[in-house]
Amino acid sequence: MRRGKEFLTDGRMAWMLVVAILVIDQLIKIEVKTTMSLGESIHITDWFYIYFIENNGMAYGMTFINKLALSVFRIVAIGLIGWYIWHVVKRGGRTRYVIFLSMIAAGAAGNIFDSMLYGLVFTPSTPYSISYFVPFGSGYSDFLMGKVVDMFYFPIIQTTWPDWVPMFGGQEFIFFSPIFNFADACITLGVICLLLFCRKDWEDIDGKKTKKESKDTTVSQDAKA
Repeated sequence: MRRGKEFLTDGRMAWMLVVAILVIDQLIKIEVKTTMSLGESIHITDWFYIYFIENNGMAYGMTFINKLALSVFRIVAIGLIGWYIWHVVKRGGRTRYVIFLSMIAAGAAGNIFDSMLYGLVFTPSTPYSISYFVPFGSGYSDFLMGKVVDMFYFPIIQTTWPDWVPMFGGQEFIFFSPIFNFADACITLGVICLLLFCRKDWEDIDGKKTKKESKDTTVSQDAKA
């Protein structure tokens, strides 16, 4: 078990990171929602747009289950990830492991925040009108039924499939086509970093000893020798 000071430091860092991501994510979403009409786009460069859309689904606009079920699933997932982060910090997990897990938790929380509250405090966004704040509870939807705001669009490659390509010949091809938000980006980056740099951390945390404890044991044995 790591010492109290180290436990508090990593725990505080995790909380600060989660809060920072949530604040940045919500500031971006509120700015877009209250200044742009639905479907409006701003061309920053040829491959980077601010494109305002809303969705009922998961990251990058995916949707495959009921909205209420999805919201409940998100809340449960955030609770489980939060518990696991606490477990990792308590067991002395590596700092970068805590950081990547916190990014995923914060991203998930950012999107559930939209679902929980946006329907209660905003008017609907439409192609013809810009949304604005209203008294709590008089918005466009009920609790947990709000729509998630997305805005980042990176059509890095825009071309047309050659006519000889089966099924897709002559059709437009866009890479990268999903429209996402800051919370989605944090989730994706956190998952990628976990896969690249922390593949053994799960075993280290749930095994008998953490890496730090194993190192301390080795040093102690060497000193006795």
